[in-house]
Amino acid sequence: MKHRIGATRLYASLGIVLVLLGAISWRLFEISWYRHSWYAQTAQAQAEGISNVLMRGNIYLSDVSGQPHLVATNHKFPVLMVTPSKLAKDSMDATTQRLADITGLPMETVRKATTAPMTGSRPLLRKLTNEQVTAVKALTMVGVSIGYETDRSYPAGLLAADAIGFLGYGQNGRQGQYGIESSYEQELTGQSGSPLSDGLHIGAWVAGVVGRSASTDTTDDTPRDVTLTIDKNIQSYAQSVLDGVLKKYNAASGVLIVQEPKTGRLLAMADSPSFDPNSYSNYPVTNYLNASLLPFEPGSSFKPFTMAVGLDTGKVIPTTPFNDVEDVIVDGYTIKNFNEKHFGRVTMTQVLEKSINTGVMWVQRLVGNSKFLDYLVNMGFGQRTGIDLPGESSGNITNLYSGRRINFMTAAFGQGITVTPLQLITAYSAIANGGKLMRPYVVSAVSDQRGNRVETKPEMIGTPFTAKTAASLREMLTSVVDNGFDKARIPRYDVAGKTGTAQIASPEGGYLEGQYNHSFVGFAPASDPRFVILIRMEKPQGITFAADSLSSVFKDMAMFMLNYLNIPPTR
Repeated sequence: MKHRIGATRLYASLGIVLVLLGAISWRLFEISWYRHSWYAQTAQAQAEGISNVLMRGNIYLSDVSGQPHLVATNHKFPVLMVTPSKLAKDSMDATTQRLADITGLPMETVRKATTAPMTGSRPLLRKLTNEQVTAVKALTMVGVSIGYETDRSYPAGLLAADAIGFLGYGQNGRQGQYGIESSYEQELTGQSGSPLSDGLHIGAWVAGVVGRSASTDTTDDTPRDVTLTIDKNIQSYAQSVLDGVLKKYNAASGVLIVQEPKTGRLLAMADSPSFDPNSYSNYPVTNYLNASLLPFEPGSSFKPFTMAVGLDTGKVIPTTPFNDVEDVIVDGYTIKNFNEKHFGRVTMTQVLEKSINTGVMWVQRLVGNSKFLDYLVNMGFGQRTGIDLPGESSGNITNLYSGRRINFMTAAFGQGITVTPLQLITAYSAIANGGKLMRPYVVSAVSDQRGNRVETKPEMIGTPFTAKTAASLREMLTSVVDNGFDKARIPRYDVAGKTGTAQIASPEGGYLEGQYNHSFVGFAPASDPRFVILIRMEKPQGITFAADSLSSVFKDMAMFMLNYLNIPPTR
């Protein structure tokens, strides 16, 4: 009996020892494998005299060849440090003057820093230029030195800044602000735990190279890199095109989005005015907002969706006739066409070609208010798309819930309701994609320090209308470009599109006199769309209609896309 008890104790002790050895081995493995990057960077920082260690993943743009392009990373920057207690008191004025000359800071700012009642060092100026570093070192002044710290760097400057965001300050210290830097804060910092955790935006990770279980691994808290769907070359061209048209018409702001309709991924998201994330504090806060996610009244670029409801419910077909002979009077309001003229007997295709307000109002009446509202909701209007970016508006179609007839009449041609550019292009993509509404996204993949990578899978979020309706609309919108917008036509290609010119609502009620939102949304090739382009311009000067201001801009961007994606002619 004693022998048996002794053996049991021995086995128990041996088991405890094995457990402890296992725990120690796991910790060593964790340090050498999972946490290797963190310790390596910490050691390097200590060796280089860096006062802080910024652990944050990189952000990359893509291109058509799959090559990544770095747009956000961590970089070592020089810092001008002063130690007030060590500065020579008898030459303080000269010291202040020299430092002010080198840094460009006001004398009073420098004086406060050099005379502060403290014994330690404090930074006077961060991110010095090479010339400033050389000048400071040449001073050979006790109490003045060059230190180093790591900070966020954005090598591409303004490129896709509104989608990327910046590293700023939040309630918990340094935090991503706006864009991907904010919405993927946990992934970029590693705070979400394991790369297999459920905290990621884009789904579960596959088991890593050591065959770990997704349900048990929570040890890897190293930063992860984020690769965007945004194509560097498309984004660069889009920003150039947008800046050009805004400057031409002295417009207040603008947006240009390019989307792949079959997946929902965004290839470009240009926004102006924008900002340089390297020096974000030099810009007004309004520049940080991504206007692709903010609401506006779309005007006639919304008419295809009213027509979609008519087609899908069987109330009209493309050749259904309509006799446009008079204005529409609703609830005491008189609603006219854009040119205050009438077009006589026309088809539904011509209603879109000539952008006839009375024609789409007639379609809306045929459909009925309840059915019309149901379709708009199913198309995604009045709700967020669910894009993986912060700050998205849901737009506003709440006035349709009032049941007032006038609200439905004006909504039929895109007035009295608001949508976001992202909602609008995503709904157009459903037309281009056979009636399939895809969730838009800007992150294509997240990868960890060991090379594991998970890619975003396209997600269909609805089928607001049938493939037959989508096909009819594609033909109708192709006819719109062929017969209405000669500046948007591209030789040997079938192109579909629609413009919108909408008055801008006044905060006091009513609409601002002579102030408009211009928009153009289109896709190509219309028979098998590879891309959808949306352009929106706010308050252009000296021009009234979007057909005149944006048709050639759309053509320019579409031709670039056709060439860049090497799409063969379709006609």
